[in-house]
Amino acid sequence: MAYIMYLDGVALPVTPSKLEMQIKNQNKTINLINDGEVNMLKDAGLTDISFEAVIPHVKYPYAIYPSGFKAADFYLNKFEQLKTSKKPFQFICSRVSPSRKLLFDTNIKVSLEDYRIKEDASDGQELKVTIKLKQYKDYGTKLVNIKIQQQAAVQVASATVQKPRPAKTAPKLKTYTVKRGDTLWAIAKKYLGNGNRYPEIYKLNKNKISNPNLIYPGQVLTLPRKNQRKRKIK
Repeated sequence: MAYIMYLDGVALPVTPSKLEMQIKNQNKTINLINDGEVNMLKDAGLTDISFEAVIPHVKYPYAIYPSGFKAADFYLNKFEQLKTSKKPFQFICSRVSPSRKLLFDTNIKVSLEDYRIKEDASDGQELKVTIKLKQYKDYGTKLVNIKIQQQAAVQVASATVQKPRPAKTAPKLKTYTVKRGDTLWAIAKKYLGNGNRYPEIYKLNKNKISNPNLIYPGQVLTLPRKNQRKRKIK
């Protein structure tokens, strides 16, 4: 099995051989007077992801460069931008069998928590970067009116997770005919305005695409809506 990894739409040139994902636990164990120890089950915590990636200084024959060769400093600058921007991004990892068949994907919004660069003079043609990611969940605030007897209503801000509401009517979807040199990421960038939305195109066309990294000229793909409006919770 091999990996194909994207960080904010940028493919890692040499994907790691190992990937560790830890789903955090928030259950709480308490002791009852008559029943002894019991476990209170709660929703799972945020997922932690860690791996070590090789970033070469030169173009390796087995490295992946969808948009042409990029030097090591391109990826180092990207890691720094993801760390300092204070914005979440999409992490996508596809598992591919030796026959190039897609096994399954991990597609999750994350933040870059930590990364460490290791250089070794004996490995002069490459760097090794240890990366730690944490799952990110969108949240917002809403106003709640609390009525207190003989006092004016007080507005209190509380955190809540924003959930998109489905459209009342199904929109008409457009199609696109694949041309030579196209990738799903490039199509999503051009026609949807965001390359990170390429998994949406893949999901709409699973009957035509067996591997999101392998599309062919002449394929007619259905495209999702370009604009996705999120309604604010009042």
